[in-house]
Amino acid sequence: MRDRHLNDLIRSRSPIAMAPDTPVADACRTMGERRVGCVLVTDQGKLVGIFTGRDAVRLLGEGRNPAGLSLADVMTRKLTTLGPKSGALDALRCMQDGGFRHVPIVDGGILVGIVSRGDFRAIEHARLDEETGYWERI
Repeated sequence: MRDRHLNDLIRSRSPIAMAPDTPVADACRTMGERRVGCVLVTDQGKLVGIFTGRDAVRLLGEGRNPAGLSLADVMTRKLTTLGPKSGALDALRCMQDGGFRHVPIVDGGILVGIVSRGDFRAIEHARLDEETGYWERI
């Protein structure tokens, strides 16, 4: 089986993008309605951050009141991105190594999509597990 390119996975979907000044409550509401785990934060078309369900749980766990917070206050700013011609295993490796579940896909500085762990086939996860086991034995 050939390694699928990420552009094969994102072809028919567009990511949810919101401005940095969007209230956290609006982002959470949209995530719930659309049944997604994150929104991408963009400023004039430029990707500046990501807000995930984990970020929402973290801010609640810290006792912060989301009512007065914007995405800019709580988003993850340090992003790892991949290009649309990257392979599925590259994305899975990236997520595993970084400890996150979503990778924005950027082409020439323009946001074109996002992939999450659930977008990949079982065989791709199995190949990553096999590869990881191989490297652990070395």
